[in-house]
Amino acid sequence: MSSLEILVTTIGMALIVVGCRAFFVLPKSDLPMPLWLRQGLVYAPVAALAAVVTPELLVTQGHLIDTWRDARIFGGLAGLAYYAWRRGLFGTIVIGTGVMLALRFGLGW
Repeated sequence: MSSLEILVTTIGMALIVVGCRAFFVLPKSDLPMPLWLRQGLVYAPVAALAAVVTPELLVTQGHLIDTWRDARIFGGLAGLAYYAWRRGLFGTIVIGTGVMLALRFGLGW
């Protein structure tokens, strides 16, 4: 790609992103939508997070993991257990990452 193509592509992508985000910010009043849709949008961030995290925990190189000796599984379970116990996001991240790193570097998983 030439420099001009890269510049035009970057500007075009930026305009699309700004347009999509501004669509919800610019109106002075709430957008008219059915109650079921408004209630469903409450779960959108959780669904997006699950859609990003789940493949990272269960898939490697495009294939499902085939061993229980994967540090990501135990890190995810430790983070889930901490969140069920304390309901803290920061602690969940610290505990899950700590367990995963301890298993990776300590046991070589």
